[in-house]
Amino acid sequence: MAERLRLVFAGTPEFAVPSLRACLAEAVDVVAVFTQPDRPAGRGRRLGASPVKQAALAAGIAIEQPQSLRTIQARARLAAYRPDLLVVVAYGLILPKSVLAMPRRGCWNVHASLLPRWRGAAPIQRAILAGDRETGVALMCMQAGLDTGPVLLEKRMPIQALDTGGSLHDRLAALGAEVLGEGLRLLLADRLPAAVAQADEGVMYAHKLDKREAVLDWTETASALERKVRAFDPWPVAETVLAGERVRVWSAQVLPVEARVEPGRVIGAGIAGIDVATGEGVLRITEVQRDGGRRMAVRDWLNARADLVALLTGAAA
Repeated sequence: MAERLRLVFAGTPEFAVPSLRACLAEAVDVVAVFTQPDRPAGRGRRLGASPVKQAALAAGIAIEQPQSLRTIQARARLAAYRPDLLVVVAYGLILPKSVLAMPRRGCWNVHASLLPRWRGAAPIQRAILAGDRETGVALMCMQAGLDTGPVLLEKRMPIQALDTGGSLHDRLAALGAEVLGEGLRLLLADRLPAAVAQADEGVMYAHKLDKREAVLDWTETASALERKVRAFDPWPVAETVLAGERVRVWSAQVLPVEARVEPGRVIGAGIAGIDVATGEGVLRITEVQRDGGRRMAVRDWLNARADLVALLTGAAA
């Protein structure tokens, strides 16, 4: 009887958990999970295990948490598991060439975009920000470059009009698990398709999100600002200043009207929302969060403060 495929999984955030479970569901031996070291989290800043570590603990899998894979010790620990295949999903650490060359069946990566568009750290949010109508997941053979390897399989998915960074993340995480499971089954059946090199055209880089990007620039178009609100939900969350107070903006919609005032001025406020002039069009803010407060509909914020409508409409946002 042939020896079962020995698989090492490397991943860290919630996005990687469905892919780990997909590996566990196939006829392979997941011999170890590599995940990033525990990090301080929450108000108490206590060390917290990553979602992948928690899933691995529940499944009784050996766990490794090196600070880096560039050290001799970390590479020796990986080599000791004798991996046939290394599956990487949002691990967060760079894999040196020596690691990429270690598994006899190579290293696979589940990436949340249709490569070569949106290589890099934040493909989900960048796709929404750009107004893409379609995205997907690629199962890629890893190379030394940033998401440059040939693609084994891909699945496509439409980006819906109300998708947020969070909702699209969850759907793509599930789709990534589907693609990975299919790839493993094809590999075990010796029917894996040849990897296809990425096109030279259409390369876009999905740079890591920066909190400074979350501040709404009212000279942008209403459509661009609405996409920013959706893309940055649940992190880092769009924000602006209203009535002299910094607030997070959780929901907004584009109004089919034009404003003949300077961008950033509030032109209306009521139970439907707060209407703000932009560089092109009007954005209606419908859900906000004050510092230290909870998310609330704009109508609830207005109901709690009788003076707020006058403050909003009498001052620039």
